[in-house]
Amino acid sequence: MSAALVLLRRGDRRPLAEQLGGLGFPLVLKVPDGAFSRGVVKVESLQALEREAARLFRDSALLLVQEWLPTEYDWRIGVLDGQVLFASRYYMARGHRQIYDHSGGRVKSGGFTTHAPEEVPPAVIKAALKACRLIGDGLYGVDLKQAGERVVVIEVNDNPNIDAGIEDSVLGRGLYERIMRVFLSRLEAQVRQGS
Repeated sequence: MSAALVLLRRGDRRPLAEQLGGLGFPLVLKVPDGAFSRGVVKVESLQALEREAARLFRDSALLLVQEWLPTEYDWRIGVLDGQVLFASRYYMARGHRQIYDHSGGRVKSGGFTTHAPEEVPPAVIKAALKACRLIGDGLYGVDLKQAGERVVVIEVNDNPNIDAGIEDSVLGRGLYERIMRVFLSRLEAQVRQGS
């Protein structure tokens, strides 16, 4: 299941309240190409949404509005070729609502834990794999939230970071070997087709 989502377009003349399609406040407003919690704003009212949307539309033609779903951490499920590569929890920065806190002079971040796929709730894995099947068999990082039994896809990253000591902490070097085997196999298949 995906979090309730509305796409806003710069220049759309309809009132924002009409575009929300029944979503209630608070909401999350974000640019579609943000990273590391940048370009993501929590808005508590229609007035705040109008103000922040005007600000973000200066640099982006599209904005996303999602329901606010507070959790202690977000899941990131790494998927390649329809298979789970890694499963990490990224915790919110202390005293902040996001994983990265850019509000001070220094960026603060929450911690992380990485888990073997069999340790992850099956509903989280199922939702991540379903989201990827809709896109293709590439390398994806699926961000999800789990609130009780409810699991929602927040976004699918088509260029996920894989950091030494974080995403590879379960498989180690084996994670990179799995990725390279898939890419090598795809290259060999292309060469065979070209012959």
